Amino acid sequence: MYESDITKFVRDLMDNNPELKEQQKTNRATWWDKKQNLDELKRHDESAAPKQAYAYFPLPKIDATGNTAK
Repeated sequence: MYESDITKFVRDLMDNNPELKEQQKTNRATWWDKKQNLDELKRHDESAAPKQAYAYFPLPKIDATGNTAK
């Protein structure tokens, strides 16, 4: 069965440094395994500014008469 060089490297690294597995678990718990505050997420979503339909250049401005402003 084929095994890439990267897979071999990671496997050897983990075999030669068993403390990395525990460090990996600790770091994951630090950044990812957190309870979510639903009220804060809702407030964040509601406060987001609307995005332009086309982000590469601004849409033309329209004046009060409905004509394109120059």
